[in-house]
Amino acid sequence: MHTINTRLKTIFSELQQYYHLCLNSVIGIFKRPFYFRDVVEQMEYTGSGTLGILVLVFLFIGMALSIQIAAEFQVMGFQMYTGRVVGIAVISEIGPVCAALVFAGRTGSGMASELGSMVQKNQIDTMRVFGMDPVKKLITPRILSALIMVPALTIIGDLISILGGLYTTTVVNNQSSAVYWDSIRVVLEPRYMIAGITKPLLFGFIIASISCYSGLSTKGGASGLKISTTNAFVLSTIMIIVVNFMVTKLLLILFGYS
Repeated sequence: MHTINTRLKTIFSELQQYYHLCLNSVIGIFKRPFYFRDVVEQMEYTGSGTLGILVLVFLFIGMALSIQIAAEFQVMGFQMYTGRVVGIAVISEIGPVCAALVFAGRTGSGMASELGSMVQKNQIDTMRVFGMDPVKKLITPRILSALIMVPALTIIGDLISILGGLYTTTVVNNQSSAVYWDSIRVVLEPRYMIAGITKPLLFGFIIASISCYSGLSTKGGASGLKISTTNAFVLSTIMIIVVNFMVTKLLLILFGYS
């Protein structure tokens, strides 16, 4: 029982520290000084560094998804709805989740590793000695860049997936491109567009905040850095899946579908 109580106290303490970090980082967005150069540098790292991987992943997701859907719909005679299903699946579900997972694996882990290395070298304490706020200088730019770049990368990935689906639908399955584009217009409905915009924003904040907290919580040497980097990706992945379900369910309730 003593071990359980100790573990629970540790968990609640860590949650309190995490929420405190999130609150201070969000407040830092609206307080001077504004580190615009740091934000731009983080956007370049998180955006351009992730774009190549994301394009490749989304291209083959769209192609594989359209092939599978077209094969199943061909049996029932619903081939004209291939674009509709591909668009809905990519924009409201697959796109935001896959973009977030790619971002967490490539960028979130990098954030945790970089901050963990700074903690081990006592650079965070040095910043405090010189009167600088580490949260304002290090965490806020990373969270702000994630809030900007994850939605941007998701939009690019969605477009790539839809074009990949168009290729397989028209070239491989010999269907009309006009039918594909006509059926895909349904994704312009509010509930799909809101899901496609809201989820990347939430995922960007989740990834950046968890990764930064894991990095700042690094203890020990190389093994501690390995643990914090792994925790950043694992926790981000779990929260992405959970939040995705909750947002999807909430939107269905709001629009009267459930």
